Amino acid sequence: MREFIDANAEWLTVVQLPTHAPDLNPTEGMWSLVKRDIGNLAAASLSQVTRAVKHRLKKLQYQSDVIDDCLAGTGLAPGHVTLQAWA
Repeated sequence: MREFIDANAEWLTVVQLPTHAPDLNPTEGMWSLVKRDIGNLAAASLSQVTRAVKHRLKKLQYQSDVIDDCLAGTGLAPGHVTLQAWA
């Protein structure tokens, strides 16, 4: 991984986040949206749940404003990274 980061340093910024910090993970915001949409799904099988999750993620893929909001909720924003020292 270090080799990849070093090779792409001109465009890649890596931010080391503290462990166990879901509030700093934009993926948590995305999963929250997915779970909200399928929360009342009465699925008869795991494949139905899988299809519903994939469908919602596919819809979110084209909603860049929603994705940006999930990222901004972490304090990180596209094109803007704030580095903090963690204890």
